[in-house]
Amino acid sequence: MKQIILLWIAFIMMLPLTAQQVDTIPEVVEAPEVEEVPVVEEVPVVEELPVVEEVSVIEEAPETPAVGDTINVIGRIEVIETPQKTRVTLGENEVLIVEENGDTVRVILGSRGISIVEGEDGTEIKVMEMDDLPHKSYHKKKKRFRPHFAGLEVGLNNFVTPDFSMTLPQEERYMDLNTGKSWNWNINIIDYGFGLGTDKVGIVSGLGFEFINYNFNGQNSIRKDPDTGVIGEYVPSYAGNITKSKMNITYLTAPLLLEFQIPAPRKSIYISAGVIGGLKLWSNTKMKYTVSGEKSKEKAKGDYNLSPLRWGVTARVGYRALGFYATYYMTPLFKSGLGPELYPFNIGLAFTF
Repeated sequence: MKQIILLWIAFIMMLPLTAQQVDTIPEVVEAPEVEEVPVVEEVPVVEELPVVEEVSVIEEAPETPAVGDTINVIGRIEVIETPQKTRVTLGENEVLIVEENGDTVRVILGSRGISIVEGEDGTEIKVMEMDDLPHKSYHKKKKRFRPHFAGLEVGLNNFVTPDFSMTLPQEERYMDLNTGKSWNWNINIIDYGFGLGTDKVGIVSGLGFEFINYNFNGQNSIRKDPDTGVIGEYVPSYAGNITKSKMNITYLTAPLLLEFQIPAPRKSIYISAGVIGGLKLWSNTKMKYTVSGEKSKEKAKGDYNLSPLRWGVTARVGYRALGFYATYYMTPLFKSGLGPELYPFNIGLAFTF
């Protein structure tokens, strides 16, 4: 069935070509003055110019290599035969394409195509638009820059004085932290990457949530002074032994980073640095203590004179899904003049998505 279709199409295409050859021959024969001059011997010149003989030159020196056997007819019809398929094309722009591949024959003419499939249930013929026909792309897909911010980060918190000391003045010792129990959790829900003309360097941004846990080292908490509104030490008189005291703060964060990616086996090493901003969402303090041998706890919500907006510098480095991060905030923990001047920082592990 498929061979008959191919021969029929090739026969139809050869008809206009044969007609063209016949039309061009009379131009040599119909010269009005030929009868007066014996030029019968020159007539064989027409036989010396058969178009078919010129095809052999094209066959012996094809300019473009083809996979399989290629046959060119009059420079306009090309037949390519490979073990997998046979392909016949007409014209330099492939106006007509006939392709046989296994049990399928496709005939493509302009913007329309016919697909003939021979199966167990018989022969199926479908008329298809060019958009429905499969197209192979030989263009190499451009690599996209992939950022490293979204994921889970776990680290430790603390803060320093304006001279970068972790030793607090005597009057601010109530803010001393148990660093080993002051955890920092970051859930970065989304990230965006903008490549700078390459897939190895780009700008990174995104959104995340930062959960701060400051675990106080002493048996105290903090409160606003009812008269001055300044943050100070708070020790309830009714609490016996304070076993745990901490302050929790939650921020909405957004970074702006410059990231470099260094090629490595299977994946790449990424290094990024930039700024990060935070918007305070809520905060509270929590204490656990015992009174007359009975355990009790106290939780108090409030703003605690915390800076509602803050920004800092951050850096990240990692390989594949594992990395490290460090952030130092340039904005004090408390509003100016309403609490100790302390600058938070955190450091930890990052697990990127």
